[in-house]
Amino acid sequence: MESSATVTEPPREAAADLVYAYKPSLMGAALEFRLAPEALEWRKGGYSGRAPYGRIRRIRVAFRPMTMQTSRFLTEVWPGDGPKLQIASTSWKSMVAQERFDAAYRAFVIELCRRVGAAGGTPALDTGLPALTYWPGVVVFAGASLTMAGLIVRALMVEAWSGAAFIACFLALFLWQAGTLFYRNRPGTFRADAVPPHVLPKG
Repeated sequence: MESSATVTEPPREAAADLVYAYKPSLMGAALEFRLAPEALEWRKGGYSGRAPYGRIRRIRVAFRPMTMQTSRFLTEVWPGDGPKLQIASTSWKSMVAQERFDAAYRAFVIELCRRVGAAGGTPALDTGLPALTYWPGVVVFAGASLTMAGLIVRALMVEAWSGAAFIACFLALFLWQAGTLFYRNRPGTFRADAVPPHVLPKG
């Protein structure tokens, strides 16, 4: 009687987990995230947690500049249980300096969303600001812009050239900064395999 044997290939070495870390505050510990095979894992100092991809309820990706962080992007993750997690594209480096992690942040967020989508859950995937915050902000932005434009016209009518120039410079800066904020943060949804580029830094 002939004997038989089953030959199996040795398991392939698992790919390294994708890791992203940043300092949300100058004095606090760094916040580290890891894309493990089955879950998003996080650690900050002596605290840690784990959010299985299939149980993540919501992800919001947005452009969130702050003082000294004018190119800051933020991803918020709501696990099935546990606290909301925030992943920012900038990190505190010193009292007067911020460090940008644009490429690493972009790669991490794109892969996180892909894994959440592949896990088979039904999370809400949102971009920008909530509509109840966004649209009142747009109204205030438009009103402030029109008011400053009116002041420029009035200054020109009375030949206050320096005043008109000052207001015009301020208006241009305001339109650039606030306009970028509202453009990038318009409310929307996205597919897990197609994170919109306007809520991500350039790679």
